[in-house]
Amino acid sequence: MTTRTFRNIKRRGQAAVTALLAGALLAVGSPVAAETPKAPAKAAAPEFPTILYGAAYYHEYMPYDRLDKDIAMMKAAGFNVVRMGESTWSLWEPEDGHFDYAWMDRVVDAMGKAGIKVIMGTPTYSIPPWMAHQHPEILARRLNSPPNTYGMRQNMDTDSPAYRFYAERLIRRIVAHYKDNPNVIGWQIDNETSSYGAANDDVFIGFRHYLEKKFGTPENLNKAWFLNYWGQDIHTWEDLPTRDGAQSTGYKLEWSRWSQMRVTDFLHWQSDLVRECAGPRQFVTTDFAGQMHADVNEEAVASSLDIAGVNIYHWSPPDYYNGADQAAQADFTRSLKGDNFLVTETNAQTTDWSSSFQYPPYDGQFREDVYTHIANGANMVEYWHWASIPANQETYWKGVLSHDLEPNRAYAEMSRTAHELQKIGPRLVNLKIHNDVAILWSRDSLNAINDMPFAKDSQWGNGGSKADYGSLVRQIHRSLYDLNTGADFVFPETQDFSRYKLLIVPALYVADDALLQRISDYVKTGGHVLMTFKSGFTNESTAVRWTMAPGPLREALGFHYQEFSNLPQALTLKDDPYHAGGDNKVQYWAEFLQLDTAKALAWYDHPFYGRWPAITANNYGAGKVIYEGTYLSDKLQTEVLRSYLTELGMTGPDQNLPKGVHAQSGVNGFNRQVRYYFNYSGAEVSFPYAFKGGSDLLTGRRVNAGDTLTLAPWDLAIIEDDGK
Repeated sequence: MTTRTFRNIKRRGQAAVTALLAGALLAVGSPVAAETPKAPAKAAAPEFPTILYGAAYYHEYMPYDRLDKDIAMMKAAGFNVVRMGESTWSLWEPEDGHFDYAWMDRVVDAMGKAGIKVIMGTPTYSIPPWMAHQHPEILARRLNSPPNTYGMRQNMDTDSPAYRFYAERLIRRIVAHYKDNPNVIGWQIDNETSSYGAANDDVFIGFRHYLEKKFGTPENLNKAWFLNYWGQDIHTWEDLPTRDGAQSTGYKLEWSRWSQMRVTDFLHWQSDLVRECAGPRQFVTTDFAGQMHADVNEEAVASSLDIAGVNIYHWSPPDYYNGADQAAQADFTRSLKGDNFLVTETNAQTTDWSSSFQYPPYDGQFREDVYTHIANGANMVEYWHWASIPANQETYWKGVLSHDLEPNRAYAEMSRTAHELQKIGPRLVNLKIHNDVAILWSRDSLNAINDMPFAKDSQWGNGGSKADYGSLVRQIHRSLYDLNTGADFVFPETQDFSRYKLLIVPALYVADDALLQRISDYVKTGGHVLMTFKSGFTNESTAVRWTMAPGPLREALGFHYQEFSNLPQALTLKDDPYHAGGDNKVQYWAEFLQLDTAKALAWYDHPFYGRWPAITANNYGAGKVIYEGTYLSDKLQTEVLRSYLTELGMTGPDQNLPKGVHAQSGVNGFNRQVRYYFNYSGAEVSFPYAFKGGSDLLTGRRVNAGDTLTLAPWDLAIIEDDGK
């Protein structure tokens, strides 16, 4: 569905509530938008001559005026960028219709004089008190809940006509004010946007009109959702119940899609506004709150951005820091546009909305984390945030500076990193990463499996799950990461998988026939697939297919099945076929696969389940599919992938590095291969360098093929080869 179509549907839904707001909106006055709008001019793709490195900066949060000291410290440290402005609507517009820029002008001008660039944020994620007081209907109502009260951020219905009116007026004014300011290089629209769970009347009415357009008639909806179950067929669109009490799996899935569309529309709307008012050299981004969310379609949002941004945090104690989570978030973000991205927030010191999880990084980890992001394709790394806040919700989400606002251990290591980047940043920026493996990510499958989990903690009630779609995707990505094998993400809308040697399809529970056919065609023409249980089980409306499982995939997979079972306890595979030792275990789920043309690679070691294979392989056309009919242990998953990658000739020296050493590579703007080697451990490690000779950009030392690389604890080497 196009954004324009969405907006037409949404406006119809808003019509029922707009009349109630008309008087209030007229009293506010005419927005800047009343002028004849100009067609938005998309900015040229942003150019990055070096790595941007800095922090979010909120002078308005400081307990006293220390702007000059802060900027002097940033400049001395080597920071070259700050993000500002996205968090304080109440200062930009302290009263309805009264705008103030002077407080920010002073900061922007001072940054410019110090040579520090500014990314400005639209301050729309936290509404001011006066707005909530004048228009309480702006506050979101979540499912089965009363309307929100004021206080927490991101508590609004972003479809509310009143909210959109105020947001547009403010965005236009702020962006126009800074459009010609040479210090402001880009705009971050909103902040960590989601649907906020809004189920207000206007959201529901918009949803109903969306269904009218998609299904045409109530009868078509009844058929797709099987609403004759419990006699819940609707006969007019007005009969549609609200989402609050819905039991229909089709309803729940479609509502999740509608929530995603609302986020997409809101951010496309902001992007268009900013482009209409911004200078042509200013780029547009947003900061996704991590990735792979149930209610945000990051792929669709990214189409409106010049460059994607993401907030990547690591949460574990420092002994467990290994770069794996950062790589997963980075790979996903890079895949959204097939290009480099910005890390708009990452750990400065400790994090958490309490003081219960304060784990300061070890020496070396501050620096290693920056290069971890850059090695995965980041063109910018920004900390959240410059200075720790003395009070309120994020008191213990510490910044570069602690609460005493003085130089410290973190500042010293970040300064070292910044000065390194001043020298070598041009050789690291715009790294182009080519991967031969892709993971198919299905948000519909995430939502549908969340609704019908396969590994709940308890049979009744609302207990959690021991494993789910997300855990399976993370497990697979982590296995590839441990094997030093890079991966992109592809999506159900991806039309051509042929650029990849291996396509991994985790639990594709929801899929239309067209997607399953594209996967089958990919295999038939020579592609290789690793697929897991529950794939192809339901159609696009999350209705179980009424054909023999695995439905349209049967010929490509070479088996069929009629039964499946939860596993009350872990099972082993007979004869430990992948040499996983004590981790030769499977759990949670087992499909009773009956072989047609497929061959068994592993069998359950069990008197009952042992009659069915756990893992199969099927040659189909010029390609091959390996299928896992059960949930593997982490180690077993890694060994299955290792075996397949070896079979495909996709392994080499980097797959035999010592434990704790991770490799990442790409091609820089000088057409040189750049290879990163990270030691994510507290012990020194050595290994032979197996590639073309070059130089270590961090030390300047020559490295030849066959030389021994020695990495100190929590250290790295960056080898740029000699070129042709």
